[in-house]
Amino acid sequence: MNALLPITVYYDGACPRCRRDRAHYEKLAGPAAESICWFDISGREIELRRLGIDPYKALTELHVQDAQGRIHRELDAYILLMRRVAWLKPLAWLMGLPFIRPLLSHCYHRQVMRRLRRSQRL
Repeated sequence: MNALLPITVYYDGACPRCRRDRAHYEKLAGPAAESICWFDISGREIELRRLGIDPYKALTELHVQDAQGRIHRELDAYILLMRRVAWLKPLAWLMGLPFIRPLLSHCYHRQVMRRLRRSQRL
């Protein structure tokens, strides 16, 4: 297997669901998880701004920085992560389809906003 280029995932470490999702992904990814740097955005607004990431957007959308330094957000970030795991690649492809992507995006934002309001973080 080819070595994967490193990426950085900016995730909400204050969110129990986000921490569970991270642990679940690491189990699914196996060795591919070793090439991922997990960056907890909690209380790191200044660092996020230095990276060109709006802290509010970081809280409401997943962000991933690829090995070339490009920032991917929302579904593009999830698709990038999923493509690193062989058996998740078909799901990543499906998520990127033009007629599925807008629906998933809407559901994703709705769920995130509900979670943030419930935890009184928004």
